[in-house]
Amino acid sequence: MTHLSRAQLQQDLCYINGQWTGAEQTIPVHNPATGEQITSVPLLKEVETRLAIEAAHAAGEAWAATSPKQRAGLLRRWFDLIIEHTEELAQLLTEEMGKPIAEARSEIAYGAAYVEWFAEEAKRINGDLIPDGQASRIFTVVKQPVGVVAAITPWNFPSAMLARKLAPALAAGCTVVAKPAEQTPLSALALAKLAEIAGLPAGVINIVTGDPVAIGRELCSNALVRKITFTGSTNVGKLLIRQSADTVKRLSMELGGNAPFIVFDDADLELAVTGAMNSKFRNAGQTCVCANRLYVHASVYNQFVEKLTDRVRKLRVGNGAEDVDIGPLIDSRAVAKAASHVRDAVAKGATVLVGGGVHSLGENFFEPTVIRDVTAQMLVTQEETFGPVAPVVRFEDEADVIRQANATEFGLAGYFYSSNHARAWRVARALECGMVGINTGLISSEVMPFGGIKQSGFGREGSHYGIDDYLIIKSLCHGDLN
Repeated sequence: MTHLSRAQLQQDLCYINGQWTGAEQTIPVHNPATGEQITSVPLLKEVETRLAIEAAHAAGEAWAATSPKQRAGLLRRWFDLIIEHTEELAQLLTEEMGKPIAEARSEIAYGAAYVEWFAEEAKRINGDLIPDGQASRIFTVVKQPVGVVAAITPWNFPSAMLARKLAPALAAGCTVVAKPAEQTPLSALALAKLAEIAGLPAGVINIVTGDPVAIGRELCSNALVRKITFTGSTNVGKLLIRQSADTVKRLSMELGGNAPFIVFDDADLELAVTGAMNSKFRNAGQTCVCANRLYVHASVYNQFVEKLTDRVRKLRVGNGAEDVDIGPLIDSRAVAKAASHVRDAVAKGATVLVGGGVHSLGENFFEPTVIRDVTAQMLVTQEETFGPVAPVVRFEDEADVIRQANATEFGLAGYFYSSNHARAWRVARALECGMVGINTGLISSEVMPFGGIKQSGFGREGSHYGIDDYLIIKSLCHGDLN
């Protein structure tokens, strides 16, 4: 196969039943760094979404009947093509989303790792043989694909989040209708192009772009869709749950976060600062698991704040296509939210040490920011900022900081730094979240179950647990064996 260029990977049509499909109306896709329009994609609504669902349903029986080894081979071919086109995919991702090109390359590798992992897991969908007390009877348990899956993905990781949903669904024998975020549809369409080249049959993967309300409503109400997997805000997640109630769908929800990042008095401060930089400022703070509230013990508070501020001052802000550390936020509304959180904190007594406002580069850029003397009454600790703002709170004792860390409706990720092994186990168990980073600010991997508790959602992605959400468990009772 000829290696595809960046231009060849950029699709401006949707992918339904193995055909690249357009529409009379389109929506523009903009580069957040420059404001320039990259292209436009089809504005699809209920009718086109229904056609995609029907295509996925029609393809489902044959796809489920393929052997695990066949599915694994196709996924492996898709993985190879993603890796082969890493640079082209990264350039496309940076152009539509804004993140620095180095981070975009990492995202492509991260998403591809899920495809590789679940290609291997396709061959390990095992059931059980359960003996009964009666000699004439025995039970077997088999696992089967749930059916048509609707996948709705966010703009902040437009390639990896889709790969993380598509790979286990396809490995399990499900077919998919995917709706990428309207701000960043090009990464999803590029992945579909490579899946087509890899040989995945028509109808197995379908990508629809357009009206999120109309598409979401059809995905939730259509009885042919048996499962919805969603990554995004808690408010939208609640809406999807309500809209899916009448058809009683299987749901996986990866929703909002408000991650605490705790630095105890016995922590390695250099390690903790590096972890804070990785967790807080990766993707300009636009990650669901990023450190949103930094709690530092009073005895090391000033040292930590000084070290963190020095590191933040050195961050290079600019167009993600260049050699920078921080790119633009996704749009001006994201900038406005970050700015409002900073203003609220200052008005309530906090001090900005670096940054704090809109960057001179343009309306979508926000200065990397550190704020000290932050309290629980400030918006920056109560809400997910989703921007490059690090608010640092002082605490005195372990019990109090755990209480503060858990005082949120969210429970996705949490982080803490300590050299005390007993404390490490104690605090890890006490934090109310689905994932905990202990002396590290980077926790995501295809081998780890990713997901939250409380209003951060339910279900797990990645690891050997990640394929279970796409399978039904069927019990078979064999009688009259004598």
